[in-house]
Amino acid sequence: MAKSGTIYLVGAGPGVPDLLTIRAARLIERARVIVHDGLVHPAILKLARADAELISVAKRRSNHTLPQEEISDLLVRIAQSGEDVVRLKGGDPFIFGRGGEEAEVARAAGVAVEVVPGISAANGAAAAAQIALTHRDASSIVSFVAGQCKGLKDQDWAGLAGKGRTLVIYMGVKTAPQIADKLMEDGLAPDMPVAVIENGTRPEMRVLRGLLAGLPNLVEREEVVSPALIVIGEVTARDDATLAMTAREAAR
Repeated sequence: MAKSGTIYLVGAGPGVPDLLTIRAARLIERARVIVHDGLVHPAILKLARADAELISVAKRRSNHTLPQEEISDLLVRIAQSGEDVVRLKGGDPFIFGRGGEEAEVARAAGVAVEVVPGISAANGAAAAAQIALTHRDASSIVSFVAGQCKGLKDQDWAGLAGKGRTLVIYMGVKTAPQIADKLMEDGLAPDMPVAVIENGTRPEMRVLRGLLAGLPNLVEREEVVSPALIVIGEVTARDDATLAMTAREAAR
């Protein structure tokens, strides 16, 4: 029986290849099999060796190429055949990347698994936009939530946004109206500053600013598309935030 390979859960970072960790880049360059999601920038996939097998398991809203259970099973089957496999995920595999589920399945099957962290979408996009998620004068608490999931209305976000706090919402473009209503119903002021960061760190990055009550209109008017993050809090309106680089400057 062939010795099982290793599953590497690798964070591809928020976009551009030069924000990969050295460990991630080396694994991508030598891997024979790479299973990747739809948020991995094509330039990162070009780092793979010419004979590498690239398997896309891209997920889109209401259109999953493979259910999560089948992705986990696929990784295990490849490893059990004796092949190492790189599971490449946008951002960090353990922050809304479902890497924890894949690691659990691998361990249950007796397959070795290694996690290679990446710069999270929140950290990378906010840094590229020069929005400090924490600031001594504006925020000492940061919370990450998913804006696209079942039971959004019933989730308890009380206390996650407001004075002295920053709320970062992943996957919230399609549910921006519900998100704004939910937060205002919980008592957040309609004039709370917000920012939407589209394609963070990438050459086509856009940073859009407004107020909570106008968030749905902002997303619709500007035709925001994923990948995009919504940042809610006073840090998005600070003077230093207005120094955010243009996409052209960020790409240099």
